[in-house]
Amino acid sequence: MQKLDLGGRWELTLSNGTRCSGSVPGSVYSFLLENGQMENPHWRENELAALQLITENDFTFSRQFTLPESFQGLSSVLLRCEGLDTVCSVWLNGIKIGDACNMHRTFEFEAKKALIPGENRLEIRFVSPVRHIREEVKKDYIGGSYHAMVGFPLLRKAHCMFGWDWGPRLPDGGIWRDISLLGVDSSRIEDVHITQRHQDGEVFLKVAVTQSGSAKTQITLLSPDGRQTKLLPGEEMKVENPQLWWPNGYGPHPLYTVRTELMENGKTVDRDEKRIGLRTMSVVREKDEWGESFAQCVNGVQIFAMGADYIPEDNLLSRITPERTRNLLLQCVRANFNSVRVWGGGYYPDDWFYDACDELGLVVWQDFMFACANYHLTESFEENIEAEFADNIRRLRHHPSLGLWCGNNEMEMFQATGEYDGTPRTRSDYIRMFEHIIPHKLRELDPDTFYWPASPSSGGGFDEPNSPDRGDVHYWEVWHGGKPFSDYRNYYFRYASEFGFQSFPCLKTVESFTEPDDRNIFSRVMERHQRNEGANGKIMLYLSQTFLYPNDFDTLLYASQLLQAEAIRYGVEHWRRNRGRCMGAIYWQLNDIWPVASWASVDYYGRWKALHYYARRFFAPLMISCEETGETTRRVSIILEPSSIETSVRLSVANETREDRDCTVCWALRSADGSVIKSGETPVHLPALTSVWLDRQVFEGVDFLSTYFSFSLTHRGECVSAGTVLFTAPKHFHFLDPQLSVSREGDTITVFAAAYAKSVEISSPDSDLILSDNYFDMNAGRCTVKILEGDPKELSVRSVYNIR
Repeated sequence: MQKLDLGGRWELTLSNGTRCSGSVPGSVYSFLLENGQMENPHWRENELAALQLITENDFTFSRQFTLPESFQGLSSVLLRCEGLDTVCSVWLNGIKIGDACNMHRTFEFEAKKALIPGENRLEIRFVSPVRHIREEVKKDYIGGSYHAMVGFPLLRKAHCMFGWDWGPRLPDGGIWRDISLLGVDSSRIEDVHITQRHQDGEVFLKVAVTQSGSAKTQITLLSPDGRQTKLLPGEEMKVENPQLWWPNGYGPHPLYTVRTELMENGKTVDRDEKRIGLRTMSVVREKDEWGESFAQCVNGVQIFAMGADYIPEDNLLSRITPERTRNLLLQCVRANFNSVRVWGGGYYPDDWFYDACDELGLVVWQDFMFACANYHLTESFEENIEAEFADNIRRLRHHPSLGLWCGNNEMEMFQATGEYDGTPRTRSDYIRMFEHIIPHKLRELDPDTFYWPASPSSGGGFDEPNSPDRGDVHYWEVWHGGKPFSDYRNYYFRYASEFGFQSFPCLKTVESFTEPDDRNIFSRVMERHQRNEGANGKIMLYLSQTFLYPNDFDTLLYASQLLQAEAIRYGVEHWRRNRGRCMGAIYWQLNDIWPVASWASVDYYGRWKALHYYARRFFAPLMISCEETGETTRRVSIILEPSSIETSVRLSVANETREDRDCTVCWALRSADGSVIKSGETPVHLPALTSVWLDRQVFEGVDFLSTYFSFSLTHRGECVSAGTVLFTAPKHFHFLDPQLSVSREGDTITVFAAAYAKSVEISSPDSDLILSDNYFDMNAGRCTVKILEGDPKELSVRSVYNIR
């Protein structure tokens, strides 16, 4: 088989007459931006003009190419389009050779009859996606999230491109993945399906190969150390000395390569390579005293899933590169993630996303691309999505990181309540799509990977889909419901797959989309870059309950990030303390699609918010946490009638490793200056994969306005986890000025404090930093951290004391 890459330079023509050239893979926006023919859609309110441009114009991508002589006379020549976004027709030398209507599919069009020797002209004519859904919704109304554009479910396009409660309405379009000409004059590999069987410590592989002809099939297994083993097609064969693949934190992630070749007359005519990991992966659901468990199980070990929800990294898909994606996933590993959930309102990520997850040990919860909407299962829609499922199941099923398939995001829950103008028809079609069609396709193509019908769900059939005692849960009473952070402690979910809290990005990021006069959180521009209506006010409401009123804009941004981090910490630490009952904490959300106030822990530019540093601590394999009781948990308002308040603590230590650990817990009750009032030290044996409670301690007669509690966990002489708690809201605590100072020597930064300092932030005006720790609490004294990325010339430091 021969291949001619048709990427590179193309011409774009809009129906308003605008013309320019650019690079494919690419889009309308990427071409226009490259040529200076549109403004940055992220700047201020430029999104509106960008939306109008795509609304009013159809667009054509075209290019000339020379047909190689070797392609002439072949039995078949195919135009392979791996990503067309979205509704378009394909023309070769003025002859229409096909149509496409789904950005999630790969299309192949027979091109031989339209090709000519020498120069050829290829055109792909796209319809405005906005005009398309507006016309279609008049014919067949379907409801969906009001944060997106009306009619978005009618197009198999990343739904969030039409807007979401964290993303702009920038429904770009174009040729977003590779496009090529394939010359077929021999047998061709159509499918390679690799299955594993694990039994009594032994691993057996079977490789089933489907081809278009009758060529000889050669299969080679390359082990992580380079050893080669020949496999016979369709026959189960034992892997010698198998090296198992484990998620991050549980063991190494060795990868094998399965190389498949078709041979004709002694020559390789087609070839396929897939990297695999040897592992079992399932979800354990067993009845227990609390309801029914929901735990991901790898190689027989039930893991506590720790991670966040991933959304598309950019509205302009051509900006998403292997390097950018790998760097984002590397930040997940740095924060001790073992899991990531691919949310169903975007697109199925590129191969490099899963390659990186394989290498880094990140288990992927993979939604199918349906979210917060209704769908009508017409005959053509069913045919379209079945092809989409087949393409992506075949593409992704071999990855060891693939933990489970999930039907959709929040549709079972909202179908059950009639949300989004649901009807008996949409309920019926929902059951057919997610409880018949997808499971049937998975039984055919990937029977070994666990399928879950929706997120959240208790197993399907509209049976209490957000139950706290079964399946997975999306919990939003903290944030959307306005409940205090401590409300998390009222619930012991089996697996929390969504919960979140918003914050603003740092000042550098805000400066990227604002002018100085815009830098007020209630300005028009700041509200444009906040897609959850009223959320800036909600941040201020929670801030009023927690901190003193900030004295400037930058301090407000800092305070918002501390709010977010503290909220998620409350939930995660509580659920890790109750390991066994709860087996997953996947917070919303990992990343941003543009510079915005949102639930992300890593902003659009890859800058860590406070939450990501907190995650590094609360997802640590060995982690100590404290369930405190004080004014914040016992008194909803300080103006209630005075009464005695219990001031107590109960420490818990989690061991999310496969080995028992012997550690030491140190604690101290301290005054605001950091001096010790009372302290203790306790040895603790931590069995593998458990959480251990220590005895509750009650401190009588404590002045909770000027007393705090510190604690640490030491393993083999090294402090591996530490923290502090207050017994009152930070705004009421009598902080002393810690007189913070900071210095740098090489890759080491040292912070000095004269008194207790909470949530110490180290930053630099001249360098983006990633540190070994940040936004940490410290007693009076010194604390050192390492620079992981960045080369700061200047450093600044502040703490909660500065929020005033």
